Amino acid sequence: MKIPYFILITCWCLLFGSSPMQGQELVQIKKKYRKMLIPASDNSDTLMAALVKIPKEKIVSDQMVQELMNRYPFDLSAIQEYLKKVRPDGSFSDIDYQDTKRSGWQPKQHAERVLELCKLYESPTTFYYHSDTLRRTIHQLIHFWLEKKPKCLNWWYNQIGVPRSFGQAFLLFEDQMTEKEMQGAIEIMNQSKFGMTGQNKVWEASNVMIRGLLQNDEILVKAARDTIFSEIRNNGTDGIQPDWSYQLHGPQLQFGNYGMAFLSSMTFFYQLFQGTTYQMSDDQTQILTHLINDGFRWTIWHRQMDINALGRQLFHNGSIHKGYCLAFAAEEMGIGDFPLQGNDFIGHKHFPYSDYTVHRMANWMASLRMSSLRTIGTEYVNEDNALGNYMGDGGMYIYTSDNAYMDALPIWDWRKIPGVTTFESSRPVVFSKKRNHSNLVGGIHDGCYGMSAMEYDRDGIKAHKCWIFTPKMVLCLGAGIQADSSLAVTTCIDQRLANGQLTVFNGRQWRSIEKAERLQGKERFLHHNIGYIPLERMTIQAEHALKTGSWSENMRMYPFEEVQDTLMTLVIHHGVKPQAQTYAYVILPEANPSSVMMFKEKDVDIVQNTDSVQMVTGKALKGKYWAVFYRPTSLRVKGKPLSISQPGIYYMERTQQGFHIIKRIVFRP
Repeated sequence: MKIPYFILITCWCLLFGSSPMQGQELVQIKKKYRKMLIPASDNSDTLMAALVKIPKEKIVSDQMVQELMNRYPFDLSAIQEYLKKVRPDGSFSDIDYQDTKRSGWQPKQHAERVLELCKLYESPTTFYYHSDTLRRTIHQLIHFWLEKKPKCLNWWYNQIGVPRSFGQAFLLFEDQMTEKEMQGAIEIMNQSKFGMTGQNKVWEASNVMIRGLLQNDEILVKAARDTIFSEIRNNGTDGIQPDWSYQLHGPQLQFGNYGMAFLSSMTFFYQLFQGTTYQMSDDQTQILTHLINDGFRWTIWHRQMDINALGRQLFHNGSIHKGYCLAFAAEEMGIGDFPLQGNDFIGHKHFPYSDYTVHRMANWMASLRMSSLRTIGTEYVNEDNALGNYMGDGGMYIYTSDNAYMDALPIWDWRKIPGVTTFESSRPVVFSKKRNHSNLVGGIHDGCYGMSAMEYDRDGIKAHKCWIFTPKMVLCLGAGIQADSSLAVTTCIDQRLANGQLTVFNGRQWRSIEKAERLQGKERFLHHNIGYIPLERMTIQAEHALKTGSWSENMRMYPFEEVQDTLMTLVIHHGVKPQAQTYAYVILPEANPSSVMMFKEKDVDIVQNTDSVQMVTGKALKGKYWAVFYRPTSLRVKGKPLSISQPGIYYMERTQQGFHIIKRIVFRP
């Protein structure tokens, strides 16, 4: 008896879960994947036009920056230079294959060059298109890697980084590969397995997917696709958080590091699978849209990412590169409006799951990164961020029109991060894994005004710190500052690359600060349209001086190369073994000599600034009261009783009967 053909096909599908239609779809997906890998742009692509004006990085460790560099049009002169360095055995003479660095591992450049050459081979835009000479060179380079099998001390390169670069190259070069090369390619791709969490899980599954495409294995491609998209969730575990921040390596803010890689991966696969049976669900698309609009968008200022959001990846031009990575990812989802200049995204947001605050106005932005027993402030991994121990201890940055912080990193004093209270010492910073030993950390806002607060207890210093954000200023308070060390304690008001003179007003006249001065009183300062106004007598070290340093001091992947520039620093000195010390100052981000001189202290009424209560009101706050209570408290304010039973941050107004709580947040355990 003859069985009809369609019955045979149906039985095959039931047994093996695939069909000729699905097989054809896999062919189309592979074709689309190849097309997406080859750089292409037109005159209407303003984002690409702006990107190519930024010089390509010569030394790259971050995978996202590498993939951003891969978007650039082919630099034929650079390609011709490294093609001259191909040895007969298929190695490059300018790559150290014995490199032992855990970040910026040189042999990965071999894989990146193979990928670039495969793109060049398949791109009809140059004379290298399907060139016999280039094809032979690519075979040479692949043969070398398959024979020598270089390994890095950092697992990430072996399991993720190298398979990712080579895998894409293999997809492009598949039709030219011999059976032996394909066997070697599958061996490389087998380094990636299903497992891990967060973006590492996504990267590994992405590599498994490439293996599935190379083997035409629909079941494996489907499993990889399901694994990748399974991370599109915001249930509070690794990855997307309910407040739309992104965490990995524990409860640690990772917008710019793993979060940016996650988003770029997801938007790539969103495009790749769109219009197929593999495409992303509407719910998953909605989550990614929220992640961009309610999370990442807050971190971007003039298409540059906030340093507080970069994680440990404080590479050269890191804030610029991450800003462009986000702009491209959003564009792939059909989401725009990440302007190179200007800002129409105004408001205030606190991310409670990551202890992170952003305040945005039309012409300036402030960001604050705190930490607690719940959250990790920052990390030092694979020789990245060796000196950044204090970055999550209340680092607050004011952004206007320049890149004053990122460019200052090689010459920074890493004990004087803006907003942070630390010991003063000439010794190198030693990275500590100790968390801030308090959960009295949080933030509250009304959409335009906001308050964030942190009880600080870490590395031998205790302090109670709060920040009040308004449309025109940031008010910074500190109280209960104490330490038992013989080292002096300081709080940095600001440290940034100098842009013009640092001037001081003593109540009668302005003058420039030359080099360094220690002032005792309430002198006001102005630098590059930012005013700094003490609200109590303090000892302030003001400095405008030439400094030297190197990117390699904090990011060890870089070779030592001295950088020299002028740094502006304002630091409060609390002395040795301070007890119950305080500070209070205002930062005016849109200032000029007149506005700094005319600022009225009485517009800011500091009701109380102690280790129990920090409360402010005044005309600058529209008469409302903003307060943080670190313990249950009863007191009288302006003749009215106020009793607070739950520690937290409170936004209140004074009434005839007493105080009306408009909004509050009780500190999370």
